[in-house]
Amino acid sequence: MALNKGALMAGIKGALDAAAAMEEGAAAARVMLADQIATAIDGYVRSADVLPGITVVTTGTATNHTGATTVNGKLG
Repeated sequence: MALNKGALMAGIKGALDAAAAMEEGAAAARVMLADQIATAIDGYVRSADVLPGITVVTTGTATNHTGATTVNGKLG
């Protein structure tokens, strides 16, 4: 799947809203906010597709082989 900026923005907004609603104190709100924003960014980055077609070259055999990847990959 392609990166989804809207989902990242929604995750960050949700973290900000949750921190604003906390009654435990500023320190706890900052910890929770940092955790939720980090989770949103982590999910955003891991949703990236690695598309096929990356050149691959092998060495160390009697003959070298070249080609390209043929399937999509994922980060993370």
